[in-house]
Amino acid sequence: MRAAIVREFNEDLSIETMADPACPDDGVVLEVAACGVCRSDYHGWTGEHPLIKSGSLLGHEYCGTVVEAGPQAQHKIGDRLIAPFILGCGSCPACHTGVSNTCAHQIVPGFSAPGAYAEYVAVPYDHNLVHLPETMTPALAAGLGCRVTTAWHALTDRAAVKAGEWVAVHGTGGIGLATLLLAKRLGAQVVVVDIVDEKLEHAKQHGADALVNAAKEDAAEAIRDITGGGAQVSIEALGIEPTTNASVECLAILGRHVHVGMPAGDGRMEINLRAIYSKQLSFFGTRGMPSWKYPSLLGMIERGEVDISPMVAREVPLSGASAELRAMHGPTSPGTAVITDLTS
Repeated sequence: MRAAIVREFNEDLSIETMADPACPDDGVVLEVAACGVCRSDYHGWTGEHPLIKSGSLLGHEYCGTVVEAGPQAQHKIGDRLIAPFILGCGSCPACHTGVSNTCAHQIVPGFSAPGAYAEYVAVPYDHNLVHLPETMTPALAAGLGCRVTTAWHALTDRAAVKAGEWVAVHGTGGIGLATLLLAKRLGAQVVVVDIVDEKLEHAKQHGADALVNAAKEDAAEAIRDITGGGAQVSIEALGIEPTTNASVECLAILGRHVHVGMPAGDGRMEINLRAIYSKQLSFFGTRGMPSWKYPSLLGMIERGEVDISPMVAREVPLSGASAELRAMHGPTSPGTAVITDLTS
């Protein structure tokens, strides 16, 4: 198969021909229809993720068609499926209690196993995979990736957002944009923070109630002014110290901070604990979404209750993934890229 492989950090991915993946006994092999290019991939490509080495195959936001099924697989050849990026084992206490995204035995193609920057991907634990609605294009399905699913879980499970509450979103990349679209669906008021005017204007076009350019004003202070004392919920969608502190400091008393952005490097940063202590804030971490929540999310999208098409800004070939990753060195344009041509 054709694949884009990490050979040197911060250098173009190497387009190579490699052996097709072996089919897991408890899983399937998918012919990849589309795969998102995610900032998490960027952290691997730059060498900041401990699981990514020379020879790694990125790609954790994928969908495709089953071309081979193992003897213990639940799906069959021809099934059109989407995969959560965290594959829970299905047997441990976490999986049995509905939090498979915390499974201690999880497999994450693109990080702990070969990913989907390739024509085919092996997917173990195929009970995690979900049938793709016929009306949903592969590009849009891959655009869901870890962005929309993680944002939905952050809002509905970790933060338990209620209609009428103010939600602050720090960073309008894939996670941030998804959070805006879904928070509006939940009836929240949303203030969006970024340093790129183009992305702020894009957010306004898609329903943001207020905008803050953190390069021009103190984001936390501006949000407290806009919301009349602070947001009830704040979503950190970048993973760096300045946005994390702005997220904590912008909250109202008893507010909820949800940390979604993957921290780079060793993950350590200085946090304003006085703000957490004095305002009695809740500080949540979140990663991924349990697979059982996929059908309700996909159904909501299929019924037109939320339009996630703004997530996908452009479709690129496999050979274009390197340029997308390299662009993440600096401010990026609105929306995300999806690989839809795995042969060029």
